This record gives sequence, structure tokens and C-alpha cells, in this order.
Amino acid sequence: MPSALSLLQDIKQPRLMGILNVTPDSFSDGGMYLDPDLAIQQGILMIESGAAIIDLGGESTRPSSSETDAQEEQKRVIPVLRELIQRYPHITYSIDTRHAATAAAAIELGASIVNDISALQHDPQMAALLAKHPRVQVILMHMQGQPQTMQDAPFYTDLLGEIKDFFAARIAFCTDAGIDPSRLILDVGIGFGKTAQHNLQLLAQLDTFTELGMPLVLGASRKSFIDQYSPSGVQDRLAGSLAAALVSALQDVEILRVHDVAEHRQFFALLNAITGASL
Repeated sequence: MPSALSLLQDIKQPRLMGILNVTPDSFSDGGMYLDPDLAIQQGILMIESGAAIIDLGGESTRPSSSETDAQEEQKRVIPVLRELIQRYPHITYSIDTRHAATAAAAIELGASIVNDISALQHDPQMAALLAKHPRVQVILMHMQGQPQTMQDAPFYTDLLGEIKDFFAARIAFCTDAGIDPSRLILDVGIGFGKTAQHNLQLLAQLDTFTELGMPLVLGASRKSFIDQYSPSGVQDRLAGSLAAALVSALQDVEILRVHDVAEHRQFFALLNAITGASL
């Protein structure tokens, strides 16, 4: 049986995607960075703390949230994105949006990832837009239902099988729309139409989805399932987030979407130092 250290030595450190919510009502930091200057400062802090990717979102998709129109979404995120790209052009920028108009504006500025929680189902113009930009990567996320209702008694007969079938269908859709599968990244959607037990099962079996041959991004940072197993406020879930990060890395997840960039970077730096010292 392999030792714990030998297992850890095989970990490929995921890239850290810093979450920058320019919203009044996101579950973790809603309102904290609605002011563009504060959002820019937070983006700079995450970049200097080690984020390889900044994921900007102007629409909260927490449970029971209401839709934000594309015009308001752009008003929130575009000035922040423009300033960060001017200051740090070497960083990868992702736009977290369901709206093709917002994606188009962000791509024009230099965003190279579109993170669509609807997996290109919300806006009928999104697929055509992305087909015209072959250098832009696309994150397809699984969600049962819509943000307004997704946590109203989510149910699966076969959790892993149903999500795999969903991804297969969305990959086929993208291929038919002219989006090369090599551009796709998959997200199982922790907390999006899932119970706490569903989230744990997904975390324990993420390698099921690596069989699809596409990189995975995982967003478990500060989410409420942590509270159900270790009662804690949103700002006090770092330890649970790090546990999810380690389990994800052990299963070859390539990108971790996190709020606490510096802490995740330190976690993996020390982990790599320990395993390196054991060689």
C-alpha cells in the first residue's frame, strides 16, 4: 500500500483562480467589492498573492438570487477588468457570465476564459459568439435547475451518471456549434442544485469526470456544505476549503476557484516543500 507521502508526491499543483465578485449580493463577499476601486484593489491583492487567473463576475448566482441584466453586469465588471488588464496583462482573465453581450465586451478587452454557469444554455447567442473566438476557453458548469430554485430539494437517481451525461450532451452541443472540445473546461457545480451529501460524493469521486479527457475546475471555496459538517460562518470556512482543495488536487483538478488565494498558495507551497524533502 503506498504511503501518504508517496501519494502526495504525485500531486500536480492546481492553478489558482481568484474569485472577484463585483456584486451587491454574492454569498461570500456580496457588496464588499461593488465599488470599482475596491474591486481593483482586491484583484491586485489576489494577483500579487499568487492567482494565475482572475474570475470576474457581476451577477450573483447564489441560491434564490435574481437575474442581473447584461447592461448592469457590464457596468459593474468592465471598468474593473479594463484596469486590471492594463496593470497586469500577463494574468489570465475569466469572465463569469451567462450573457453573450457581457462575454463579448470582456473578450474585446482581453478576457480569455468565459465561465458560464449555464453551460451555454441561458443565452442563445453565447455559442455563436464563442465559435468566433477560437482562443477563448469555455467553462461548462453543471447546475440542476436555476439559481432561484436550484436548492429546492435537489434530487438525483444517479448523481455521477447524470452529471456525466449532462457534460457529454453539452460537449456535443459545443462541437456542433463550432467550439473545439480542446477549449472546454468542466465544473461539476458544487452547491448548484446539490445537497451537502451530493457535494461530498462529487468531491470524493472527481476522478470520474477526468475520464472525459478535459480539464476540471473546482469551486468549493467557503460554500455552505462546509457549515453542515463543521458549523461556521462564511468567512470562517478556510480550513474546509483547504480540505476540498487537497482532495481535488489528489484527483488532478487543474484549476481551483478560491476566495483565499494567499492561503491556498501557502498550503500548496508547504505541501510541495514537505514532499520534496522526503525524496
